[in-house]
Amino acid sequence: MRPVLPGDVSAAACALLLERSGQRWQVARKMVCEADAADRYRRRIGRTHPQWGNGTLRSAALARGTGPERRLDDPEYIDCLILVLEALRRRAGHLRDGLDGVRVLNTPGAA
Repeated sequence: MRPVLPGDVSAAACALLLERSGQRWQVARKMVCEADAADRYRRRIGRTHPQWGNGTLRSAALARGTGPERRLDDPEYIDCLILVLEALRRRAGHLRDGLDGVRVLNTPGAA
C-alpha cells in the first residue's frame, strides 16, 4: 500500500459510515487489503488496478463509495476512524513481524 495520509483515513472512515455497524471492522480490514493488492498490481503491471485504484487507501475507499465527511466530534464517525486506524495498525504489525497477512483473493492479474 502506498503511504497513508490523513485524507486516506477520512475517506475510508466515510466509506465505513455507509456499512452496517456489524460489518465495519471486516470492511475496514478488507479496504486495507484491497489497497495493498492494488499497489502490488500497480507496481507489477504499471497501471492502476481496475477496481481498487492506485494503491492508496483513499482509492480503495472511493471504489466502495463514501458519504460526506462528518465532524470530528460525531461519535459514529469517531468509531469509523478508530476502526480504520486499528486496521492500519494491525497491518503495520504484520509487516514489522515479517508476516504477509494482507492478501486479497481474486485480484485480476494476480499471480
